[in-house]
Amino acid sequence: MPAQKGSRALIAGVGMIPFMKPGASEDFDVMGAKAASDALKDAGINISDVQQAYVGYVYGDSTCGQKAIYRLGKMGMPIINVNNNCSTGSTALFLARQAVESGAADCVLALGFEQMKPGALGTYFDDRPSPFDDFNELCNELMGPSDVPSALRCFGGAGQSHMEKYGTTLEDFAKVRAKASRHAAKNPLALLRTEMTSDDVLASTEFWPGVMTKLMACPPTCGAAAALVVSESYARKHGLSANVAIAAQAMTTDTPETFAGLDMMLVAGYGMTRDASRQVYNAAGIGPEDVDVVELHDCFAHNELITYEGLGLCGEGEAQKFIADGDNTYGGRFVTNPSGGLLSKGHPLGATGLAQCYELTHQLRGTADARQVEGAEIALQHNIGLGGACVVTLYQKTG
Repeated sequence: MPAQKGSRALIAGVGMIPFMKPGASEDFDVMGAKAASDALKDAGINISDVQQAYVGYVYGDSTCGQKAIYRLGKMGMPIINVNNNCSTGSTALFLARQAVESGAADCVLALGFEQMKPGALGTYFDDRPSPFDDFNELCNELMGPSDVPSALRCFGGAGQSHMEKYGTTLEDFAKVRAKASRHAAKNPLALLRTEMTSDDVLASTEFWPGVMTKLMACPPTCGAAAALVVSESYARKHGLSANVAIAAQAMTTDTPETFAGLDMMLVAGYGMTRDASRQVYNAAGIGPEDVDVVELHDCFAHNELITYEGLGLCGEGEAQKFIADGDNTYGGRFVTNPSGGLLSKGHPLGATGLAQCYELTHQLRGTADARQVEGAEIALQHNIGLGGACVVTLYQKTG
């Protein structure tokens, strides 16, 4: 029987496997099946109980989701494959949440995985227009032609824009990266767990002189993560201990401002982040000051810094002081990326949003071990993909 329309979506189970370097991981279907199996076990249900599945990945052929889930059993339920660039995992979660809240299903699996290759992200279909053509043209207009990889150029350009507008320095980005390493040292599922200082980050190879060093960019990574989303009635009926709810969620895409604003911060998704977070705060009836812990999309240290402002964690132009005051870590106003974030944990594109869900669910359960944010009751998730889409999710502890 479908869920009652208007039912609140609960996170009943989460699963995640350790992220690994390309070439060191198992194949995508094995990784996906393991993460899904862990989420099912965490929830205390079987694959036969799942009524729908949304499966996210970026680099793979059609129906890879079926290939992964079929390893757990061929149940005949709808399996929908999702690709929304780096926000793919959160898009799968967005669809799962909608299915439960609308009453279309009671128990839905959101799964994400990625089997990546070494090096910068590339284009596989070079015989047709690229979805990034308009973005690349604007980058050329604002910064001049370049053979720098698109993602590095876009997010580095956003950081450079922030530096020019507000006096942000390369050391500020280095501090963000060093913070990520300190957090990741306590996360057994993170790829990079060695602590580093700001000086270590600044001493690494320069990708973009004066703007970015190698350690300020996240590594290509393979991995998988999953979440079981259920209705309140389903949780009660089956005795599930689902005490984490999705209090509000919003997805935004680019508006004319992205291109008309002539600002690399907007090209990199700052406007999408700002708009999605405002929608979420309004829907939940809270403000950013009520948030305890945040997992945000730090594909580059530059994006973490500008996202502080986009999410309203501090005012525009205040990120430098926010970092200097330690308000982005334990003991400060918000603990951002206790998992180590994409910079240290890794960034398997299709899995990233669900790995963020995994971390925040454990934070609200109080089961994050050495990473635990004391007294965490409200958590914010931010996942963005160029091209573009941004998903912001607000979680609330319910018991």
